[in-house]
Amino acid sequence: MTIPLPGLEVRGSKTGKPIMALLDLLGRTWSLGIIWNLHSGPATFRELQQRCEKISPTLLNTRLKELKTLQLVECQEAGYQLTHQGLDLFDIISPLGSWSSQWAQGLKEDSK
Repeated sequence: MTIPLPGLEVRGSKTGKPIMALLDLLGRTWSLGIIWNLHSGPATFRELQQRCEKISPTLLNTRLKELKTLQLVECQEAGYQLTHQGLDLFDIISPLGSWSSQWAQGLKEDSK
């Protein structure tokens, strides 16, 4: 699978509109999870694998390469971390965390 780049054909778009490239990336297994887990701070490969719980080393390596190519993640001495662009993206998706908690609580209450 190729890295989704704006301007090139991506899943769901022949024109490669930037939003479609982003949706292609974020729709890939563990892309959002890696971004979410790196928000809490830098992590080595093993630490990040533990934060992501059930991700295989092969998939983690693939996603990290994609996220680095797209300038959302970088590797520094402290380990992998979000770039400024990655932090901006996290700020956009962060409200999903509180929304999902409310949603889960509502489902729990409705099942009683």
